[in-house]
Amino acid sequence: MNAVIEGFGGEIVGPDDAGYDAASRTVLVGGSPAYVLRPASVEDVQKAVAYVAASGLPLAVRGGGHAFAGFGTNDGGVVIDLAELAGIEVVDKEKNVVRIGGGATWGQVAAALAPHGLAISSGDTKSVGVGGLTLSGGIGWKVRKYGLALDQLVAVQLVTAAGDVVRASDDENPELFWAIRGGGGNFGIVTAFEFAAHPTTEVYFGKVVFPANEIAEVLQGWAEYQRTAPAELTSIAAFANPFLGGPEAPLEIEVAFDGDNAELAGQAIDPIRKLGTVLADDVALRPYAEVLVDGVTPPPGIQLITRSAFVDKDSVPEVLRILAETGASQGSPIMSVRTVGGAVSEVAADATAYAHREAELMFATTTIGPPPVIAATGPARQALWDKLAPQVSGAYANFLSDAEDADVAAVYPTATYERLAAVKREYDPANLFTGNHNVRPA
Repeated sequence: MNAVIEGFGGEIVGPDDAGYDAASRTVLVGGSPAYVLRPASVEDVQKAVAYVAASGLPLAVRGGGHAFAGFGTNDGGVVIDLAELAGIEVVDKEKNVVRIGGGATWGQVAAALAPHGLAISSGDTKSVGVGGLTLSGGIGWKVRKYGLALDQLVAVQLVTAAGDVVRASDDENPELFWAIRGGGGNFGIVTAFEFAAHPTTEVYFGKVVFPANEIAEVLQGWAEYQRTAPAELTSIAAFANPFLGGPEAPLEIEVAFDGDNAELAGQAIDPIRKLGTVLADDVALRPYAEVLVDGVTPPPGIQLITRSAFVDKDSVPEVLRILAETGASQGSPIMSVRTVGGAVSEVAADATAYAHREAELMFATTTIGPPPVIAATGPARQALWDKLAPQVSGAYANFLSDAEDADVAAVYPTATYERLAAVKREYDPANLFTGNHNVRPA
């Protein structure tokens, strides 16, 4: 293999090599690729792309390996694992511009920026990759104040299907820059991101827990409050029932207030506390880097089925009523409802390829279990989504375990898809990069 990829300076792992089993799987799914390539430089990425293009083998590109759809591995193809390209550097101290390698994780970023008093609103899990999350959105704990992770991008360095290294920003290759902000990994391999970070202090973070019999009322009040809540406050509401009996699960609202002022934080969070009977409340001042949680790898034989959609203002009451009603039934999936709005909605819908700017909420349902449980709960999941269909729209690519044509159509409205397809034709006319919610060249 080294002879085939002349001058490749990274690691190559094949089926007969030690460490192959770990290298072949992602956090969520297993695979059996012919080779896993771990480039040590941008030049190595170019060589790896050239090899895959010449071989005709399927390609998967892996950052953190958290894609619910399993994009970070394949069977019989090549995986380009970017883990060695994880450098993090503040390159402009006046403008707080940070350059981050394409294989870095958000935990690494938060830890590296903390000594500088900086942060980037990302996701909520340390081991999630910067690349996968950013290229499809990035709904993090500061999303209502600073927008999506992709809204904080100022430039990227990308290796195209032709092996060229290009830079994209508002001033350089602007149409490509538009496309990669929401278009996923369709256009090449991003080897470096440049973000505009923001000064940060410690944040008030934790869970406020309410009883199951108050879910419907608290959810409605929570969603209504988000319309007037300060932009510094971001929150997620989650609830579920166990699969095999037992008491109803409570409603947990996780809150994050961007700032260390106790009085302001209390003013922002107290209206949520007053929505119902508080069973537990562990909100406390914490370093932002410690707010992100560790990722969990499911044990062998356990699957995750995840689906998502967006909710506009007029549909919020009915959608939350349906979710609360379903959440009280046995065997319901995990329900997770995230606030968006705020800074996200201040960006024009056509400014980036992430087009779901008018939504107030993004929610996802997740079912976890062995295949028999996944199969047995399938009809109930479909019944829930059939009820929701008239009230919701689109899909958030980072919370989708499927990548069929219908899923791609949900992620990208027609006008967005057509514009993406034109960019795809320019930068990947042979559709080398298919391990994603794939846009076909126009």
